[in-house]
Amino acid sequence: MATWTGYKLHLAVADGGVPMCAALTGASTHDSQAAIPLVKMGAERAAVLYVLADSAYDAEAIRGYVRSMGQVPIIEPNKRNGGTRRLDPAERARYGERTTVERVNAWLKDSYGGRFVRVRGAAKVMAHLMFGVVALTAARLFALTG
Repeated sequence: MATWTGYKLHLAVADGGVPMCAALTGASTHDSQAAIPLVKMGAERAAVLYVLADSAYDAEAIRGYVRSMGQVPIIEPNKRNGGTRRLDPAERARYGERTTVERVNAWLKDSYGGRFVRVRGAAKVMAHLMFGVVALTAARLFALTG
């Protein structure tokens, strides 16, 4: 998730740091509210096996929806929920790949125009950010093949 004054861009990222889909919401939207739409969009675009997410997404509704899509949810348990659930060693190893989305957000901000968005209105903000996402996607695909 990358944030800007007034808006927040939520990304679903494939292995290799390739953005699969994005959603723009108001800045006050909790990250978990974008999870199900992103899972649905991702499943329409690619064969997704795992959904990796941090503890902000630890909700049974999200895990249930991911399972209903035929995917495996690997979500860091949220200690504030009082649960004692832990990731098993195989899940923990796969969960380590989740940092890819953090790197993609950093690349978008640092190298692809996402840090300073100087337009107003959701449509213009989304267009500005998606130009960066398209360029970033091309760079990541080139890095995978080159």
